[in-house]
Amino acid sequence: MTAPEPAGSADLPEDFAIDITLSVEGWPEEDALRALCTTALGAAFREAALEAVDGSEVSLVFTDDAAIRELNRDWREKDKPTNVLSFPGSDPDGELYGPLLGDIVFALETVQREADEMEIEFSAHLTHLVVHGILHLFDYDHQDDEEAELMEGLERRILASLGIADPYADRPLEADPE
Repeated sequence: MTAPEPAGSADLPEDFAIDITLSVEGWPEEDALRALCTTALGAAFREAALEAVDGSEVSLVFTDDAAIRELNRDWREKDKPTNVLSFPGSDPDGELYGPLLGDIVFALETVQREADEMEIEFSAHLTHLVVHGILHLFDYDHQDDEEAELMEGLERRILASLGIADPYADRPLEADPE
């Protein structure tokens, strides 16, 4: 896996913690995932002007289609795997979120299949999904066209700052009504 150049944690809140759980084999090594996620999260905080209390934490769970299908069924009543799910951990205290931002869960087979179908690097697609997931923890959504346009615009800007091509360039804007 070729990760984007590490941006460091300069754009993250002070003492920001990234808790990584690898629950299945097949994912890149934890150090590579941590570098990719730190870069993606830092870019999201910088480009979307996200704000969280110092000492905030996000939990990233790297699992498989079977586990995410179960979560998707139990929490969203959709009995199918998906690429990423976000579970917010706190409401903002004024303008700031944290300290527990929430959990973001990724499904290996779906992420790999989508990267293959789009003919992009796995790391670029995973970076996009990390960005997508953290935006959900900050109340961005895509339930209607207006929300989808705002969220996708932020994703495009964040990914462009990392040198990653627009993931929506060949797809029409699509709200997720469920």
